[in-house]
Amino acid sequence: MTAFADSFRDRTGRLRVMALPIVQVALAAGLAWIIATRLLGHDRPFFAPIAVVLCIGVGLGTRRRRVWELVAGVSVGVGVGDLLISLIGGGAWQIALVVALAMAVSVLLDGGTLISLQAGSSAVLVATLLPPGGTGGIDRMVDALVGGLVGLVAVALLPANPAGLAAKAIRELLEELSAALEAAAAALRERDPEIAAEALERARGSQGTVDKYRDSLVTAHEIAALSPLHRARRDRLETYATAAEPLDHALRNARVLLRHTVAMIEKGEPAPDLLVDGMGELAQTAVRLRDELIAGGTPLLTRRVLRRTAARLDPVPLPPLGFSAHVVLAQLRSLAVDLLEATGAEHEEALAAFPHRPATRAS
Repeated sequence: MTAFADSFRDRTGRLRVMALPIVQVALAAGLAWIIATRLLGHDRPFFAPIAVVLCIGVGLGTRRRRVWELVAGVSVGVGVGDLLISLIGGGAWQIALVVALAMAVSVLLDGGTLISLQAGSSAVLVATLLPPGGTGGIDRMVDALVGGLVGLVAVALLPANPAGLAAKAIRELLEELSAALEAAAAALRERDPEIAAEALERARGSQGTVDKYRDSLVTAHEIAALSPLHRARRDRLETYATAAEPLDHALRNARVLLRHTVAMIEKGEPAPDLLVDGMGELAQTAVRLRDELIAGGTPLLTRRVLRRTAARLDPVPLPPLGFSAHVVLAQLRSLAVDLLEATGAEHEEALAAFPHRPATRAS
């Protein structure tokens, strides 16, 4: 019963998140149908509401490109289909030939997946439903354009919060990073390689979180560009964009750190407080960075904290360390540099936090 309740809460939570896109799609689809039927006089303009659904969708994406791909796909499919069916007539082999040629032409035009699929489906439409040589093909192209444009207008007038999209994604990314560092610190404290190994396995799947963050930024910038209601938030989006590449590097460095944490424990290398404390401090700093970025503005407090952590990771003299421990220390320094850059610091400024040993970035 508890599992069912948790699942129901998760599903209703997803519905709340997707409520605005669903409303956008529904209202815009109806409006596109009205425009195509009543203003343009088209009979059954099903491409218009379909274009709205493909343009807006219920997730993230680049909508302006979708409109172009949709119209291009319809144009290629209708054009190839109308020409060939006029010459060779209808039938099973004719449909197969028309679909193959329409999709091949879309590929030669450097079309994406949507263009190819739309070209094939439009060719089927011409081969089976539309009379060759009539105006139905041109009408369907216009319907696709109308639906795409209505979808863009709906995004502009009923926009999601672009900063909110990016904030949700960066929260997940920084929480993944913090969890990886906390696990590494726990593994060293308890001398348990399994903790680090499990964290490493989880971290290896974290690239999807980075990709999701980048996609969120693309969509957020698009919404801010389309909607006059959110153009004032562009500066905040630039702060998120500045953090994208450094945080990608940080997660990569965390994976290297976890691999060598496992090796440290298995080889019995000593784990000085310098490493354990550094992992814990950077884990907490990742959470602090998350909170400051979501709150808006430049995360200056996080930057000051990171400089203090960097100084502690650069002691003189350096305590005795084994090979893997040296690598772990190098990764901690690189992580500190990555997080400093995520706050907006320049690379040279971040390196200057290590006066004795410049941090090196792992690939």
